[in-house]
Amino acid sequence: MMQEKNQTEAGWNFDNSYAELPQSFFKKQMPSPVRSPELVILNGSLVDSLGLDAKILQTGSGVEVFAGNEPPEGAEPLAQAYAGHQFGHFTMLGDGRAILLGEQITPSGERVDIQLKGSGRTPYSRGGDGRAGLGPMLREYIISEAMHALGIPTTRSLAVVTTGESIIRETEQTGAILSRVAASHLRVGTFQYASKFSSLDDLRALADYAIERHYPEAARTENRYLAFLQGVIKRQAALIAKWQHAGFIHGVMNTDNMTISGETIDYGPCAFMDTFDPATVFSSIDRQGRYAYGNQPPIAGWNLARFAETLLPLLHDEDEKSLQLAQDAISEFPKLYHSNWLKGMRAKLGIFNEEEEDKALIEELLGMMHEHEADYTNTFRSLTFNQQEDSALFASEEFAQWKNRWEERLDRQQNSNKDVQELMKNSNPAVIPRNHRVEEALEAAVERGDLTVMEGLLKVLSNPYEHSPEQEKYCAPAPPSERPYRTFCGT
Repeated sequence: MMQEKNQTEAGWNFDNSYAELPQSFFKKQMPSPVRSPELVILNGSLVDSLGLDAKILQTGSGVEVFAGNEPPEGAEPLAQAYAGHQFGHFTMLGDGRAILLGEQITPSGERVDIQLKGSGRTPYSRGGDGRAGLGPMLREYIISEAMHALGIPTTRSLAVVTTGESIIRETEQTGAILSRVAASHLRVGTFQYASKFSSLDDLRALADYAIERHYPEAARTENRYLAFLQGVIKRQAALIAKWQHAGFIHGVMNTDNMTISGETIDYGPCAFMDTFDPATVFSSIDRQGRYAYGNQPPIAGWNLARFAETLLPLLHDEDEKSLQLAQDAISEFPKLYHSNWLKGMRAKLGIFNEEEEDKALIEELLGMMHEHEADYTNTFRSLTFNQQEDSALFASEEFAQWKNRWEERLDRQQNSNKDVQELMKNSNPAVIPRNHRVEEALEAAVERGDLTVMEGLLKVLSNPYEHSPEQEKYCAPAPPSERPYRTFCGT
């Protein structure tokens, strides 16, 4: 099913295995042409890893590809169908403004989706215009590349072009298209669509496709669909733990925004937390805090339960046995998540081995950080270099007592102080894409056509564990504001 195709001059080497699935899963759809596209930014390092030619991609023909005006040779553009629970309510969805060009086979043999986001209406647009604005597309570029550099599995951004056209949202915006790269765009919502709207044979075909593409080891087990479910659960447990370690808040953890591959996808109202507070919400539409920072692990478990439900007909011929297998698999998620979270938090504190009291030590620190409104990233950064912050947390007596217990804990392991600091430096970023810095970069790019601010930000975010002097000015949180920071579902 998945064979390599001939490579074009620009390096495009497309296969279209998704198009070989039953036709209920997609609609063939060409991107809508745009008037006068211009390249805004091209991801050089990603271009190289994909086996593409940056010089050609920056010419007129390359820009036409990113604009959707001239899909490359070998592409079979389509819009994918899926469904999903949005804030707990099930609905029919689909790629309303995205077109999958096909799958690039990289020089290393990796298979990745190439998708255009903002490329016009599709059969799933539900009344929308299928277009996107420059600000949100550049925002996804910044955040997704920062996540990649932090070592968090994610879709990546290949290029952004303007379209030469305006779009109307709350205001008139510059139209733009993002070229997105993903291990695949298979979602929990894709399986919900198959379960609700397709036949059992189609569901099985989708599951077999996902196994072949992402979990080939599952095909060698006694129950491939159970192993598949367990594999997705395992990857998502690791992913959500990494979100929590970095203080990342996705903002819209609907089931259509959870990938089968275990990548972070759809950077809409996401943001990184400054002041530590488990109740932190940035999204303007999450008024009840369903997707708050502290709720992300249980919501992931809820989403995975919805995924398990779709596989029930495949897990076993007997309904009771199938349900028991699914429940047993889902019950492992909290344990897997907690194990990943605890391992990462130990690393953030320089702890190599395991002791029973570690969880309490970590939770006590987080509790003090919450009470004293400490900056999440900078607190761990200061601990890494044994620096005393001028803050309420570091000035408190309870923190001094905690610090003594932490140092005693470090003394009980065999690793040197140098080892401890190296582990902490590699586990605690110096910089994250702080919200005010992201907004500063977007304002310069969108309002003034000045990309230098964004380029400077991307440069420091590309190596967040470097802890260099050049990163210092990007470490400070935003100045105090009377208005809380809010993000919107513009992406």
